[in-house]
This record gives sequence, structure tokens and C-alpha cells, in this order.
Amino acid sequence: QVQLVESGGGLVQAGGSLRLSCAASGGIFRINTMRWYHQAPGKQRELVATITSTGSTNYADSVKGRFTISRDNAKNTVYLQMNSLKPEDTAVYYCNAQTPNRNNYWGQGTQVTVSS
Repeated sequence: QVQLVESGGGLVQAGGSLRLSCAASGGIFRINTMRWYHQAPGKQRELVATITSTGSTNYADSVKGRFTISRDNAKNTVYLQMNSLKPEDTAVYYCNAQTPNRNNYWGQGTQVTVSS
């Protein structure tokens, strides 16, 4: 069983930055693929960024060049650095952990609001 706790959300002006953190407990963090999703009001949850156990990363086209996902296996934490934020980035951001046997775990989410 993996538990995930996100933090770092908040209100920021367009063009600003935020760094989200997701602290994991339980399981073996370093072998899990970690992802960040976001969900805007009235919309489906969408994949934002992925980082594998080997450190390979992938991003949604909408955030490429602005967001960076990283992980610190010593701290069992994954991060999402968000720069040049836009109002359309406003959403609840969720951390996801996928184990090698494809079990999925979710955090409770953290709200990001970008004002214009």
C-alpha cells in the first residue's frame, strides 16, 4: 500500500511559479513510476508529466518547456516545478504512483489557481 500526500499548491499570478511536492510512504518508492495529473472544473483528469524509475520523463504538450518533473528517491518525494504559469493551468493537481505490477495509488490533490 502506497500513501501519497501532495503539497505546494496555492494562488499565483500569471507568469509566476509554484513547486508541487508529493511525499510517498509505503511500498518501494524508487521502483515506481510517478505521475502528475490535473483536473480542471467540469473536465476530465489529464496527465501532465511522468517520471519513470530510471528517471525518464515525459510531458503533455501544453506544459512542455514550462514544467519539470523530478524525483528524490532518498526523500521518497516527487516534484513538479511549474514556471510561466497560465490561467489555463488552474486545476487540482494529483500525484499518482504506479507500481511495477501496475497498481495505482493517488494523493488527495492540491489546488493550483492562476490569476490573470
